[in-house]
Amino acid sequence: MDSMESMFECNLPPYLAHDLDAWKKGVEEHSHLLDCLWGELYGSINIAEINDGAITHEQAQYLRDKYLWGKDV
Repeated sequence: MDSMESMFECNLPPYLAHDLDAWKKGVEEHSHLLDCLWGELYGSINIAEINDGAITHEQAQYLRDKYLWGKDV
């Protein structure tokens, strides 16, 4: 895990960590449920940032860019 990952992917709220793990596993296993997993992760990132204030905007944007939009971060 590089420093960016360790900074932005640690200490996530449990619901976000769960959905991120489910997304990673779904991608790895070529799940036919990726659209559902994508939506769950998207919602969890938004809730953690906007509703709960559990992650920063920068952290949320990193997670969106890396996992939802597929950008190199």
